[in-house]
Amino acid sequence: MLSKIAEIICVVREKTPLVQAITNYVTINDCANILLSFGASPAMCEAKAEVEDFAGLISALYINIGTLNEEQKEAAALAARKASALNKPIVLDPVACGAIPRKTDVIKELLEAAKISVIKGNTGEIKFLAGYAGKVRGVDSIDDGQGTVEACRALAGRYGAVVAATGETDIITDGERACQVYNGTKMLTMITGAGCMVGALTAAAAGVSDDRFISSAAAIMAMGLAGEMAAESLERVLPGTFRTRLFDYMYNISEDDIMKRGKVECL
Repeated sequence: MLSKIAEIICVVREKTPLVQAITNYVTINDCANILLSFGASPAMCEAKAEVEDFAGLISALYINIGTLNEEQKEAAALAARKASALNKPIVLDPVACGAIPRKTDVIKELLEAAKISVIKGNTGEIKFLAGYAGKVRGVDSIDDGQGTVEACRALAGRYGAVVAATGETDIITDGERACQVYNGTKMLTMITGAGCMVGALTAAAAGVSDDRFISSAAAIMAMGLAGEMAAESLERVLPGTFRTRLFDYMYNISEDDIMKRGKVECL
């Protein structure tokens, strides 16, 4: 599996997929920069008068509902319908769905209106969507992770999508295949936008591969590895410096890094 993951990283850099990101305002710049570092091309196009036309140009669509206003909600629905009609992969990030009921309604609308390729959230969000007792605090998961594999499988089966739950251990499944990725660092919890950046990377990887299970694992592992290497480069805990080095190490991540340092277990 590591060789397949490494291949995805290489293909992203060869093809430079164009990722349309309708994402939250807190981390929009982080998402754009991590996509560039990964080898993708970011496009933060969210004006509802433009998103349908733009959908014809993209490799993948990333929808993040973290700071959802009415304009963005309408734009996301229009973009999702058009991208789905054009058979473009869509990654949905259900930020804070367990904390704010309105967000759950929007997620259901999107899942009914379009073919969502990947649902990527933290452990608490994914468990909540699956009908399990997920624990969240605002946009953060405070869940202990128990039952997450079962929740991911159930949600994947319900919507025919790959489901990725990020946390101390990351879980990815398409309902049949499943794996756990163990790469990462606690430093990723000390900066804003780590989860949003993973979602954007997941869209980039989905844009170059029809196997969204492998591509999602590749994106999540790349983020974990870049975080690990960035943290190891620090002499002491410095979140600001770590954030900058995260982009640097994502830019430099190699096939060799994946093969030597990647930690994945198939379930």
